[in-house]
Amino acid sequence: MEGNAPEKKFKAGPVTATIWKNQATRPNGEKAEYYTVTIERSYKDKDDKWQTTNSLRINDLPKADLILSKAYEYLTLKEFGSNAEEII
Repeated sequence: MEGNAPEKKFKAGPVTATIWKNQATRPNGEKAEYYTVTIERSYKDKDDKWQTTNSLRINDLPKADLILSKAYEYLTLKEFGSNAEEII
C-alpha cells in the first residue's frame, strides 16, 4: 500500500477505516484488482502529538462497527453497480 493513495476513508470520532485499491498479477499473467480495508484509531501521546494505532478500546467498537459497515456498503455498491440499491 506504500505510495498508493486511499480510495475512500470513513471516520467516526478517532476511528478510521481506509479502503485501498490494489493490483496483482495472476499466475496466468492476467492483471487483477482487489480492495483491502485498514482500520486505525488516532490518539494524542504524552507529548500532545497525534499518533495512530490498530488497537481499539471498548468504546471504539461501535464506531468501528459503523465505519466497517459503511466500507462494506461502499465496496458492495461499487461491485454491483447501480443495481446494488435493489440488492441491499
